[in-house]
Amino acid sequence: MTARHEPRLADAVEIAAEQGLTPARISSLYNARATNGFPETAGTRGRARLWDHAQVTEWFAHRPKTRLRAHTPPAHNPEELLNAAQASRFLGYKNPNQVTTYVRDHPGYFPDPDVVEEMGTADNPYRRQLWRVQTLLDWMATRPGSGKRTGAERAAPALPDVLADGDPDELLGATQAAALLGFKSINSFSSSLSQGNLPLLQNPDALTEKGGRRRWTRQRILEQAAQRSSRK
Repeated sequence: MTARHEPRLADAVEIAAEQGLTPARISSLYNARATNGFPETAGTRGRARLWDHAQVTEWFAHRPKTRLRAHTPPAHNPEELLNAAQASRFLGYKNPNQVTTYVRDHPGYFPDPDVVEEMGTADNPYRRQLWRVQTLLDWMATRPGSGKRTGAERAAPALPDVLADGDPDELLGATQAAALLGFKSINSFSSSLSQGNLPLLQNPDALTEKGGRRRWTRQRILEQAAQRSSRK
């Protein structure tokens, strides 16, 4: 008997990024589904709605083209560092918290910051995350469904080299986990994680104090890698 194929599920953040919209716009389209035919939800992840990715893609393919105009970022030095609000504006988002939302609610989708500055005081510390302009441009050129992938000359940023025989209790982030698991990009890792294909990583071992980004021990990641290999 042929196993039933489970549909790929996507939340509003992922759909919005693919369609050049905002998560709020996706929610608005869903709320008007009685008149526009937007697909029903297929589940939830925490408080986030999930849709069948194929159904949503099909709906967008056949609706009138009302997507936002393609955004051309302003000229900047590729090495200039931008904070989250500045990066949001640079990428063309009206919401200055859009990058913060990506980092907090969609681990692995948006690139890790190039620089993290420890700020504040001993009693009230905080961290400021900064991205290079070139990092943002690379992400715009390679993000899924951006409409700019075809013919783009920039390659997706390479994943880091991560030692498998390091400290088993060391906490690693999404890019490091993606490398240890053999993914070609952080986006493919994030997609697989959101689809439930990496069950041992669904619950992180820790969250960063600022931004709440997931961290897993090297041992857990290697256990997931072994499980993944046994299924191939």
